[in-house]
Amino acid sequence: MSKTYLINICGPTAVGKTGVALYWAEKLGCPILSTDSRQCYKELAIGSAPPSEEEIQRADHHFIADRSIHDPITAGEYERFALERLQTLFTENNVVIAVGGSGMYIDALLNGLDPLPTDADIKAGLDEQFSEDGLEPLVAKLQELDPVYAEKVDVNNPRRVIRALEVIMASGKKYSEQLNNSPKERPFEIVNWVLNMDREKLYDRINRRVHLMIADGLEAEARLLKSHAELPSLQTVGYREWWPYFKGEYDLDRTIELIQQYSRRYAKRQLTYFKRFENALWLDPNDINSQEESLRKSGVL
Repeated sequence: MSKTYLINICGPTAVGKTGVALYWAEKLGCPILSTDSRQCYKELAIGSAPPSEEEIQRADHHFIADRSIHDPITAGEYERFALERLQTLFTENNVVIAVGGSGMYIDALLNGLDPLPTDADIKAGLDEQFSEDGLEPLVAKLQELDPVYAEKVDVNNPRRVIRALEVIMASGKKYSEQLNNSPKERPFEIVNWVLNMDREKLYDRINRRVHLMIADGLEAEARLLKSHAELPSLQTVGYREWWPYFKGEYDLDRTIELIQQYSRRYAKRQLTYFKRFENALWLDPNDINSQEESLRKSGVL
């Protein structure tokens, strides 16, 4: 039986992951599986920066705009979904490309998630506290109980913050101490790339991408979604900055500045997360020669 390979292409927002994935998908004649936690929602057609219609036509894509924001998926559920989809794809392909920037989803796919305790009563209490007092007190509580995890988690994501607190309160142990990072066996070879570039150049790309999203109608898209602002899928950069604007608290220029600023911060958190991938090869997205060399050494080519 011939080997099967998963080429994982990750990196910060706007670094050029889609272009690299499409280049190799066309070269290798293989499908693409998204590891993005927002591009799967069809309502987020601009703000999640999914592949364009033209790009989707160039390769077989999976987990792109295949569900509604009212049908959310967790990282644990994504792990099961992705492995089942890969099993099907590998029946006709020796290589599949995974691409995206959502650290938890990538971890789930490559390494599997650690089994952690759940407690419905604790979660209900935390959800109620969030509804009444907002996210800030919960973040402060997480910083007190587990400063290590609070430093690396997206503290603007209520689902992540609440989940960590639920685990801590249910187990009496720090969340960070329960992530043992022992990878699960996968029935395929993994080639893991982290794309990166000069920080100033990356930030410029992020700023320009935000302006392109505005030109494409991001404000109108967000306005259509504002009645669902409490959904976890909308607690994300590019959407949550519009809610104060719609209330008249910011002008448009300030809103755009905030989206750019928080996008840059998100990119920085992504890069910090990807440093934990011990066997990953860090590459420039434009360095095709090094990418090809990596594939040759791995046996893909």
